[in-house]
Amino acid sequence: MTFTLPKLQYSLADLEPHISAETLRYHHGKHHKGYVDKLNELTLGTQFASFSLEKILLTAEPGPLLNNAEQHYNHSFYWKSLRPQGGGEPKGVIADAIRDAFGSFKAFKKTFSDAADGHFGSGWAWLVREDGALRVLTTHDAGCPIRAAQTPIITCDVWEHAYYIDYRNERAKYLDAYWSLIDWDFAAANLELSMGSKPVNGVVARSA
Repeated sequence: MTFTLPKLQYSLADLEPHISAETLRYHHGKHHKGYVDKLNELTLGTQFASFSLEKILLTAEPGPLLNNAEQHYNHSFYWKSLRPQGGGEPKGVIADAIRDAFGSFKAFKKTFSDAADGHFGSGWAWLVREDGALRVLTTHDAGCPIRAAQTPIITCDVWEHAYYIDYRNERAKYLDAYWSLIDWDFAAANLELSMGSKPVNGVVARSA
């Protein structure tokens, strides 16, 4: 199959002042597009040409193919983790699950921010569901939780290209902005899907 760059669910300027249109233009239109283009190049004429993205993630050996597939998946998930006028505290099932796992939303926010800010080098911070409970983790470079049978709920890109235009090397300021953009409806949909009768295996709620 041919992979395509997913269309953003908002305009380039809609995440301002937290993330600029210039950042989205480069992050989505250059970096993410580059991963998609490379993924199509690497799958062309191979057994992976007919595979879904999730099947590639679960079967490919470490190397360029897997790296680009993971980055396509991770970025697609990241764009859906954000929305204009997002943020605040979650409500409903996702709020209950966070409280059960971390004691309070405040404690969760600190755990997630500390993990994201403290991650050395490029990578991703995630809220995932594993063995029936929520946990925070980070992955290096292109690492994707579904490789470890963990269900992603939300993610934050901590590669420098996600924030360098707006915040230079001050990742903590970018993370502060991130909390004003989280789409808790998307997080809740992922959580509810993971709690259903069907195995999730990394399927993204409302995927493109």
